[in-house]
Amino acid sequence: MNRSGRKTSSDGPGTAFPVTELSEAGIPNYSAKRPSLCAPRLRHSESTTDRYQVHVETSHLFHHPFARYTMRFTPRATDAPEPYVVPPSDKFDGADGSWSTFTISVGTPGQDFRVLPSTKGGVTYVIAEEGCLVGVDPADCPQLRGIGVFQSAQSTGFQVNASTTWSAIGQYDVDLEDALNYTARGLFGLDTLTLGAAADSSTSASLTRQVVAAVADPSYYLGILGLGQGKSSFNSGSQPVDSFLYQLRESKRIPSFAYAYTAGARYRLKSVFGSLILGGYDATRFETPASEFSFSFSQDPSRLLTVGVSSIMATNTLQGTYSLTSGAHFSVIDSTVPHLWLPADVCAEFETAFGLTYDPQTDLYLVNDTIHEELVSKNPTITFKLVNSLEDTTTNYTNIELPYAAFDLQASYPYYTNATNYFPIRRAANDTQYVLGRTLLQEAYLIVDYERANFTVAQAVFPNPLPASNVITIKSPSDVELTEASSSSSGLSTGAIVGIVIGAVAAVILVILGIFFFRKRRGKQQKEQRYELASKHVSEAGSGADLLASSPPHKVLGPQELHGTPLTELASPVNDQFTGYAYAQDQKTVINMADAPQELHGESTMPVTPRWREVQLPQYPRQYEMDAESSTGRSVSGIPSDDGYGSGELGLRSIVSPITPQFPHNQHR
Repeated sequence: MNRSGRKTSSDGPGTAFPVTELSEAGIPNYSAKRPSLCAPRLRHSESTTDRYQVHVETSHLFHHPFARYTMRFTPRATDAPEPYVVPPSDKFDGADGSWSTFTISVGTPGQDFRVLPSTKGGVTYVIAEEGCLVGVDPADCPQLRGIGVFQSAQSTGFQVNASTTWSAIGQYDVDLEDALNYTARGLFGLDTLTLGAAADSSTSASLTRQVVAAVADPSYYLGILGLGQGKSSFNSGSQPVDSFLYQLRESKRIPSFAYAYTAGARYRLKSVFGSLILGGYDATRFETPASEFSFSFSQDPSRLLTVGVSSIMATNTLQGTYSLTSGAHFSVIDSTVPHLWLPADVCAEFETAFGLTYDPQTDLYLVNDTIHEELVSKNPTITFKLVNSLEDTTTNYTNIELPYAAFDLQASYPYYTNATNYFPIRRAANDTQYVLGRTLLQEAYLIVDYERANFTVAQAVFPNPLPASNVITIKSPSDVELTEASSSSSGLSTGAIVGIVIGAVAAVILVILGIFFFRKRRGKQQKEQRYELASKHVSEAGSGADLLASSPPHKVLGPQELHGTPLTELASPVNDQFTGYAYAQDQKTVINMADAPQELHGESTMPVTPRWREVQLPQYPRQYEMDAESSTGRSVSGIPSDDGYGSGELGLRSIVSPITPQFPHNQHR
């Protein structure tokens, strides 16, 4: 197509404007030939898995716009970023229709541009200084192409030399829409990108060193804000640069790697502007579909937002109710382009139903004045049935209804010298060109969630009057898991808290009772053990008389070395008349073996030998209770005689070691 909008003979399907080469200074040469195919090209490397490895529960697999019900989102933490609402420019721009644009600024100081969102690309494109040439383009070309005022004067495009933060990368072909024969060449570099006008930069989201391309060719008549996830790579030796949206998420400027977009509709109410929210969505802009499901990403990184077009039906057409499709096909949602690229046979059905005329020079379908008036009067409705799988077209699907006004567009310069009514459908050469462009998004609300690898398409609504926005956060899956864990531990109901308190009190009572019964049983076992020990001593030692009759006297020897043999306790002497009463083991006094030997003073018929010193034993309490009346304790001498026998009132002596303390015996009466 030439500069007047006519298609060149060498072009294939689609409108192809003459490609212009940029000079080393970035100035285009419109007289230059089309660049060689071997010229440097911008390569995009997109992947759905190199960003996040998503591990979520089944209930979180698909994000729905009605996430308040299915995702169970909880209130944001105070330090969590909020969704960012990109400000609309409050204007409708475009050479192929009236499209609601958004304001961004590029460079330092910022230069303002009105741009359209691209659901496919990850790079931001603005109009180069050479995009509007005096004597070639209309006088109002800068305004038509969305170029703002810079330094109190109307700018003609992005002035790279006026930006102190610009870092040039080089000139490359723009391959964003190669499949649709959109060709252009741009000057790429890194610069500051702000979502909003330069005058509002202090309150706008902004990132430095973002990939920006200045494009002069009218194929991209307005600038583009990339919403895609693809990285930009310019040569094999350079480090790929992440997309602008991804970097916003990584820098915690938005709560998730997601966005919501609807193109707006100039024909609705008193003009409804588009809505673009990063990290969230506006719940007032769409209706919740009866079938709550989301579309999964395509395995083709260049066609992530692929949907199945199950059918296209139209009512109130020139042919009445009319089916425009005979079968289903896959198509990708791409807001970069305005048109619906459909199979040729579907376009033929549209021609019949709406009385369209095909213009081979521009590849556009025109509507003459007579047909236009009739269609406006009939106001046909066209319904697209979108499915996630062509095998399941009866359960999970979304119907998007568009009034005729959504197709009632005008094409102007550079397509036609004068504004001309046309119908925004295009003939696709093959299935790689099946695209649902911006026309659909006038009546559809799109939510894309890269972290969950899914998206939602819902019917846009236009209540009169429009309610205040209700922006809902799309949380990152990792944040959702943390929030749910926190909520489950802190967000307990009153009944749950009461139950926990009662359970804790009961547990404490059980522990106390357990300790009480354990100690009681242990005491009983110890008492039984003492009884058993006493009986055993009686049976083994016999009576005191037997000891006197059968045991020879033992001589007390001087101190002897124990040869490392550990000290052991001998059983306390008992008498058969005291059966059942024995002293507890812990009542015995231990004598220190390190004490020096002392001579004992006492009467003895034996020769004098070294004696142990006399030790005064402590008085021990009784270890049993008397039945009714107390008994008088009879003491036994605690001082051993020379022969090792202790004497006492009972006339009994027991064989004990001289280092074993003697214990008094109490007689039971």
